Amino acid sequence: MDGPLWTAEHAPALGELPQPKVRDALERALEEPMNLVVHGPKGSGKTAAVRALTRKAHETPDADRIEINVADFFDATKKEIAEDRRFSQFIDAKRRRNSSKADLINHVLKESASYSPVTGEYKTVLLDNAEGMREDFQQALRRVMEQYYEATQFVIATRQPSALIPPIRSRCFPVPVRAPTQDEMVTVVERIASREGADYDAEGLEYVAGAADGDLRKAILSAQTTHEQEGEITMNTAYETLSSVGVDERVGEMLTEAEAGGFTDARSTLDELLVDEGYSGEEILADILAIARSQYSGRELASLYRLAGEIDHDLQAGTDDRIHLSHLLAGLDGGIGPG
Repeated sequence: MDGPLWTAEHAPALGELPQPKVRDALERALEEPMNLVVHGPKGSGKTAAVRALTRKAHETPDADRIEINVADFFDATKKEIAEDRRFSQFIDAKRRRNSSKADLINHVLKESASYSPVTGEYKTVLLDNAEGMREDFQQALRRVMEQYYEATQFVIATRQPSALIPPIRSRCFPVPVRAPTQDEMVTVVERIASREGADYDAEGLEYVAGAADGDLRKAILSAQTTHEQEGEITMNTAYETLSSVGVDERVGEMLTEAEAGGFTDARSTLDELLVDEGYSGEEILADILAIARSQYSGRELASLYRLAGEIDHDLQAGTDDRIHLSHLLAGLDGGIGPG
């Protein structure tokens, strides 16, 4: 996409969340801060809802909200955890050298919860995509929650709340987030299109919402793609645009998300390509390099090719494609950018 993603540029305020019961539950959590399990299907807006909550709860939300994507965090190597700029302040050379990966993860969880909020009486730790958390780490998290409950609100976002151990579920208020209805998605997309000054009609918005099948993020990005390619969002332009969107478009979207620091969104797109659509890691890497040749130049392109060479070697070793391609996406956020 040519410009910033609409999902980031128009992140909803708490009062703009499309599901009324979610708004009500989070408003109650503002009045009486509590630990939460926010659960629902992919694309229903769980992470956006939590971010909306923290923007209203904290005077300095960027400082007093810590986001840990569980899938990325627990798949990372010990070296990657120690060098992550969010956590490196907690990890000295001795601890990095002498600790196991499990010890390092437990230490990061504890340190993230222990420091005082920058403003106000508490901070929020968001554990996103928590269905992949091992039971031993959940037990460690339970102990951290018990120890630092006075100054830290824990919010666990997951598609599968049953994967959480009972002691954690019992310490959290559940907030179910259902998939938005088509009418609710139309309302959200119309609000964003109006703010962007985009031309649209009702049939175009309804087509975009219907094609997204309950995935609000997909509906918003489909509307943006249609607007950028066709100059308007009508049923005809949406049909032409969305029917022609293939893997190159998705990979380009993934790169844009990673460059903008939206690693969670980029990782989600990667998962869709690998799992839902069945592309191999080698196929996706080849598309990344093909797109990069039109978006990068000079040192940036050379840096990307060096990183891609390392990733290709790892892919040939026959291990986890998802982990290796995620390392490449993290590298985009780490300093490689368009020339």
